[in-house]
Amino acid sequence: MVLKREKEYSVRSEDKRVRVPRGLWVKCEFCGEIIYKKEIEKNLEVCPKCNYHFRINSQKRLAMVFDEGSFVEFDAGIEPIDILDFKDTKKYKDRLKTAHKTLPQKDAFIYGEGRINGQRVMAGVFEFEFMGGSMGSVVGEKITRLIERAINKKCGVIIFSSSGGARMQEGIFSLMQMAKTCAALAMFRKAGLPYISVLLDPTMGGVTASFAMLGDIIIAEPKALIGFAGPRVIEQTIKQKLPEGFQRSEYLLEHGVIDMIVERKNMRDVLGKLLAMLTPANNALEVRG
Repeated sequence: MVLKREKEYSVRSEDKRVRVPRGLWVKCEFCGEIIYKKEIEKNLEVCPKCNYHFRINSQKRLAMVFDEGSFVEFDAGIEPIDILDFKDTKKYKDRLKTAHKTLPQKDAFIYGEGRINGQRVMAGVFEFEFMGGSMGSVVGEKITRLIERAINKKCGVIIFSSSGGARMQEGIFSLMQMAKTCAALAMFRKAGLPYISVLLDPTMGGVTASFAMLGDIIIAEPKALIGFAGPRVIEQTIKQKLPEGFQRSEYLLEHGVIDMIVERKNMRDVLGKLLAMLTPANNALEVRG
C-alpha cells in the first residue's frame, strides 16, 4: 500500500529544511519493508526485498502480458443493476456510483481477444479495485461470453483472477454465476481447447470455488493468497493455529493444488509457450526455450 500523507512534510539536513513530496515511498504488505516507489515500479510492481507481487490494475496487467496493441476488448458497456434494491451500510446503487467515478470500467471484469508472443487467445482480467473484484451477474455473463467466443474461434482461454468472491449485494444472482461459468467451461472442455487459470493476490470465495480452480493448468503469482474462507475465519472456526504460509501460492504448490508459480517478469513467455503447446492448431509447432 502507498503511505498516504495529508501534506508534504519537512526534515532538517545540515540546518536546511528539505521538502519531501508525499507518495515517494511504499510499504510492502508482506514483509513490511519501506521501499522507494520508483524502485517498485521499475521492478514490475514487485517487492525487491521479499518478491511479493503487489496488486496491479487490469490495464497494467494487459500491457505486461499481451503483445503491444493486440488486445481488443468486448462488451465493455455491460454494467450491473441493483435488482434487489440491496442496502448494507450503504446502498448498492451508491457503491456502484462510487466505483464508476473512480474507475474507467463498468464492472470488476474485462475481457477480449489478443496475442501473447504471437499466440491468439481469449482472455479476461479481474479489477480488484472495483468492489474487491467481486463476482456479480455482469462478471459471470462476461466470463460465459468469453468462453463461448473462444469456442467459436477455436482458441485458448486465460483468466486472471483477483477477487474477494461472490458479490453479496446481488444475493442469489451472484451465487448463480458459479454454476453458470462452470457449465460454460464444461462445453469448452468438450471442444478440446486449453483453459489456463492464473491466480493473483487475492483469489478467494466463490471465484476459487468455481472457474478459478478448473483450469487445465493452474498458475499463481508468488505469495498470492488463495482459498475459500480467509485464514482468520478458519482459525476462529476450528480453534487451531494454521500452518505457516497457509493458503499462499507456495503452500498450495507443495500440496498439489496448483501446477506452477510464475513470477510476473516471466508470465508472458510462460503463457505464450503453453498456448503454443496446448492449442490444437499449434500442436505441431516447436516451442523454443
